[in-house]
Amino acid sequence: DVPVLISEDIVISQPAKILNFLRKQKYNADYELSAKQGADTLAYIALIEEKLLPALLHTFWVEAENYCSVTKPWFASRIAFPLSLYLPGKMSREALNRILLTRGGPPVYTLTEVEAQIYRDAKECLNLLSKRLGTSQFFFGDTPTTLDAFVFGFLAPIYKVCFPRVQLQEHLKQLPNLCRFCDDILTCYFRLTVSGHSPSGQDTADANLQKLTQLVNKESNLIEKMDDNLRKSPQHPPRKLTTLKLAAGGEGSPLNRLSP
Repeated sequence: DVPVLISEDIVISQPAKILNFLRKQKYNADYELSAKQGADTLAYIALIEEKLLPALLHTFWVEAENYCSVTKPWFASRIAFPLSLYLPGKMSREALNRILLTRGGPPVYTLTEVEAQIYRDAKECLNLLSKRLGTSQFFFGDTPTTLDAFVFGFLAPIYKVCFPRVQLQEHLKQLPNLCRFCDDILTCYFRLTVSGHSPSGQDTADANLQKLTQLVNKESNLIEKMDDNLRKSPQHPPRKLTTLKLAAGGEGSPLNRLSP
């Protein structure tokens, strides 16, 4: 199950459990939200899981062309043999079963009807998210919260993965504020884009930052060596230095014989 958080000997999966764990460790992105904003967060998360998640599962795991050309090879490449031959198919069947169990009741019975319904619901959910975001950078102002992370986790795969069948992606790209929302988070909070290349305009800055980091590391190592040498050297109590008076002299005076 992904995502997975590993903290020392603790392994936690599923977003809700990870968020609860982080809150217990005093990491809470919603600390400054009002009670109403907290309630809105829970409401929108529930809406996304009900309306958008089934279409996301269908796009990745059930749509045959997407699954065979993108999802299956992608996941199989990250799973050790021989599980790579079995687990992608198992995950595909589980996704289909989940869709049918949650959305296959009356009046929708056939798989075709289910597919049409879940994509209608997903597009409606995207429209609501776009309206709620408006022209703001994040859903609750200028600072990201749990809702922003949750929405990004659903939108970014739809937005960035190159699928042969892209009806949900096409609808998302018609909502420019949601696309801008994904681009801003990728640029600000992720070093690399999904394609594995640095965001535009970041290559020079990254190279300079790397050089600066190397220089700082060298200076730190030098300072540590000097500290070690000082600690190992014999320690004597401080002495009062004798004041020397230098008088101006001729060419043969000691002052003129001093090296620069």
